[in-house]
Formats: sequence, structure tokens, C-alpha cells
Amino acid sequence: MPLRLPPLPALRFFEAAGRHQSFKLAAAELNVTPSAISHGIVGLEQALGVELFVREPRGLSLTPAGGDYLSYVSEAFSLIAIGTQRLPNNRANRTIALSCAPTLASRWLLPRLQSFRARWPNANVTVDTSHRQVGFPVDGFDFAIRMSRAPVAGTAWTRLFGERLVPVCSPAYRESLLDEQGNLDLRRATLIHVNAASEDWQAWFDATGTTGATDTTSSAGTNGIDLSDGLRVDTIQLAFEAAAMGLGVALGRRPLVDRDLANHALVEASPQTIPSTTAYWLVSSESVDRRPELFDFKRWLLTEAEHFDDSPAVAAAGLDSANS
Repeated sequence: MPLRLPPLPALRFFEAAGRHQSFKLAAAELNVTPSAISHGIVGLEQALGVELFVREPRGLSLTPAGGDYLSYVSEAFSLIAIGTQRLPNNRANRTIALSCAPTLASRWLLPRLQSFRARWPNANVTVDTSHRQVGFPVDGFDFAIRMSRAPVAGTAWTRLFGERLVPVCSPAYRESLLDEQGNLDLRRATLIHVNAASEDWQAWFDATGTTGATDTTSSAGTNGIDLSDGLRVDTIQLAFEAAAMGLGVALGRRPLVDRDLANHALVEASPQTIPSTTAYWLVSSESVDRRPELFDFKRWLLTEAEHFDDSPAVAAAGLDSANS
């Protein structure tokens, strides 16, 4: 007797909505309307005879039954995706799908992809910079690059490199910050803040002990700076562009800001540089080692990242934990 299965389109709607905890985000991912998601899940609930979601004015959440059912549905879709990838002569085997933040993609990844394509010309790479969670392998991604303080259980995480934070601004703007003795006076500066950054000016001031006017021989300063003032933007890319336009001083993140420093669009406003407490990690699906093009891409990416990580011991620890 054949197994009775709920409607598969409705299950896909349920999996995406349960993962995002949102009909709207699920609709955007699946290229349908939120109404279609809602109606599909209502039909699924009626077919199953159980309520899967709690719908409240403040948001959407899974019921206990819905949460339990989601784990089975997600695993089923994962098995289908893995089985599809392992089919012989599957065209998808020649595509490498990566999720990555926009600034890292444009400033670090894309300039290096030509070297990968030169060595593996038949491997097609897809880069997705949308801000959304990635489920392996249901969403069709092979890799994601994420910023975190440590690996997250459940997937394979390998440390790529950490950032170093240094104040940057345009050459002309830096000149305007020098006092009569030629010392940098940050009290004159407009600080450019990135709202979404996990570490910003507060971290730099705390680590360096800088509170105001500084010179190159001392990190101590006089007169505090109000960190609530300044220009606020929502992306690192926009902060760098604002600094290059002379709108203030941004907290540069190396290696992302290296290109601007090399072409002198930006200069270091202060020589004091601090390591970030977070790092970029490569998150992999379980099928990576079974597909030669994915294995080659991962190995290439880790080789590229070695040049930017000044904490090899930490990197090795991350690699060991991710492969354990």
C-alpha cells in the first residue's frame, strides 16, 4: 500500500515558513505571495488535522506539534536534495552556490574568483548576498560565509580569518583633524557608525583607551567623545564610501578596507589597530567532500584566506573543531 503524503507544495511552504518564522520571508524565498503561503499552510493544517503555527499580532511561531513536524520535513527535503546532488551526470554538480555578506563578497571574494575560474573553468559559481538564513542543503547552497565568535553546532565550520579594526578617513579629512602640534584630535571628527556591526567605535575606544586628542606615541587621551553623535549608516560598504567622501571617520575593517588604503582613497586616521573578537567562518554542507568541485573550491578558499589571518593557532583550532 503506497504511503499517504500531504501535498508536497504545501510541505515546501511549511518548511520555509517554519525555518524563517515568517510567511513573508518564506514567500520571498519561494517567489510566491504571502497569501499563497498562508493558504497553503491552512490547507496543510486541515489535511493533517493539527495546528502547526501560532498566529499572533506580534509574529508567527511554531506550535509544539509544528516544531516536531518541521524537523521531519526538513530532514526529508535534505535527503531529497542530497540524493539529487549524487545523481550521475547531474548538471547541478557543476554549480557551486555560496551565501555571503555583500561587502565581503564585493571587496574580498569577487576580486579573487578569477584565479579559481582560471584553474577550474568548468565550475560555475553562484554568489547570493541576501540577508537570510541558509538551510543546508534544502536551500540549494553548498557554502555560506558567516561572521561569528565561534563555530555553531550542527554544521561544518572552518575559520577563514579575523578582521583588524582601524579608523580610516579621506586624506584631506585627516589633515583637518590635526591640531597645531600635528597630533590627531578625534574630538574634531564626525564618527561614522555602522548600525548592524557587532563591533564598532565603542570596541575600538575601549581597547585602545583613546578618549580624545591622541598622538602616535600614546593611546591615552583627554576629554571624552560622545559616541551617540555622528553619522549612522546600515552597511560597512556605505561607511567606507562616506569616509572617502570626507563625511567623517569610519572604523575600517581589514582586509575589507585594504583596497581603499592601497589606492589612497582612504588613509589610517590613527595607527592604533585592534583585532576583532569575531571572525569569518566557512560553513559547509555535508556533501562537500563527496563532490570534487566543492572540495576544490573549499581548499582554494582556505588557501586564499591564509594570507589574511594573523592568528594561525586559532585558525588551526577552528579547522580541527570544524572537521571533528
